[in-house]
Amino acid sequence: MAESERLSGCIEWIDLSFVERKRTPEWAIQVGIQCHLAGMSTRDASQFLDELGVQRSHVAVHNWVHKADLQPISTVIADQIAVDEKVIRVNGDDYWLYGAVDPETNEILQFRLFSTTTKQTTRWFLADLHRRYQLDGVEFLVDDADYLVNVLDEDGYRFQMISHGNRNAIERVFWEIERRTSSFATSFSHINPPTAESWLQALAVRHNSRQN
Repeated sequence: MAESERLSGCIEWIDLSFVERKRTPEWAIQVGIQCHLAGMSTRDASQFLDELGVQRSHVAVHNWVHKADLQPISTVIADQIAVDEKVIRVNGDDYWLYGAVDPETNEILQFRLFSTTTKQTTRWFLADLHRRYQLDGVEFLVDDADYLVNVLDEDGYRFQMISHGNRNAIERVFWEIERRTSSFATSFSHINPPTAESWLQALAVRHNSRQN
């Protein structure tokens, strides 16, 4: 499939309020961001823009994605939320990616990246979900991840330990992350953790835009 064929659908989910100068047409910035999140490298996205008559470097494309500060937002009030954590590598070090997905809509509700996994990082992740969404009465679907199970139990959350069914929604999302980072051996190189987290959240926004 040609890379340009991946760029279907609306791109209004990209907020360009971060743009201070009019050096680049806004449509080109939107296309550059979407190209990269659709699977192109920043160099390929830069080359694609060049074919459209806009010459910008791969560094510019990288900066657009980072500065856009895309955050996954959902208006869905879920009855269940699938949560999990996964080890990924950033510049040779292990980091823990926490994720939450609405299994009914397959929308990603949140991604957070931490340098360690503890009860405290788990509570930070769940607190962030509380700030963003209405979680009263929500049932969390979780596998046997120690800290998630322990914190959910200790803090009085409703949860169900399950390894199939609706919890597969988070597994599918993590599989997509693995697919997108396969060229880096499921790791990020030459970027710092905040930039990696920013890219993951931007990917979540694009993912959600394709579920509607």
